[in-house]
Amino acid sequence: MNNPLSNQSAMAADSTLSQLVAGDATPQLISKQFKFTEGPATDKAGNIYFTDQPNNNIWKYDTAGKLSIFLDKAGRANGLGFDKKGNLLACADEQNQLWSISPKGKITVLVTDYQGQKLNGPNDLWIDAKGGIYLTDPYYQRDYWERQKPEIEGQKVYYLAPRKKELMVVADDLAQPNGIIGTPDGKYLFVADIRANKTYKYTIAPDGTLTEKTLFVNQGSDGITLDEHGNIYLTGRGVTVYSPAGKKIGNIPVPANWTGNVTFGGKDRKTLFITASESVFTLPMQVKGGNHY
Repeated sequence: MNNPLSNQSAMAADSTLSQLVAGDATPQLISKQFKFTEGPATDKAGNIYFTDQPNNNIWKYDTAGKLSIFLDKAGRANGLGFDKKGNLLACADEQNQLWSISPKGKITVLVTDYQGQKLNGPNDLWIDAKGGIYLTDPYYQRDYWERQKPEIEGQKVYYLAPRKKELMVVADDLAQPNGIIGTPDGKYLFVADIRANKTYKYTIAPDGTLTEKTLFVNQGSDGITLDEHGNIYLTGRGVTVYSPAGKKIGNIPVPANWTGNVTFGGKDRKTLFITASESVFTLPMQVKGGNHY
């Protein structure tokens, strides 16, 4: 697979939003029936799944444009991602767990704790080509929790190696890690520190550990995605796009108070799907998503 940060980086560095977005398109409202949308992920067919965490649902937006509930009582799922077997992995922070949900809705709990202590509240994840899972674990007090403070000191990034049951800490020096995405070649990982308002780039070692932490941009993010050219899409106030070198390409305004997350979907992977507070939007693009499936 092509490395989005090498042979195409020159093209991406000179990109403008007009070269990325299809024509004069602007984000189109699909629905605003939700309370707070998050965690979009795309399956192999291009269908998009996302969460409405306060209402405890996972929704499906299929390639024909139909909305339906995929899973009710969804563990207060937040960030989502698909593994190679088609299972939907979910940051289920009702009980501070990591779930695997089969296509038929069967739930398997992958992670219940870290060394006997409850996680802060799994927030977002990225699955590498080997099946390993990177997981951000910030602390946001939830009204459905009995506890009023974390059991774990610090807000960290974890890695669950393939066929392992125990999490490994791979980053413990962030104020509040949130959005996370890796490059398709498995070489680099981007983590947004939303409290510090910064996004960092790491080199991924063969064992899954992270090295060479560098500041990517002075902007944090709730969610992150990337396109086929390695451009990075950050959320918050609309969607802000950066080249692989960290040069700001532009901002896509979204008519919502907060843009939580973003991904590419559709049959051709050229639909930018945006979760924004009580709403979800789509935006036709000229570029495809950079997912590794």
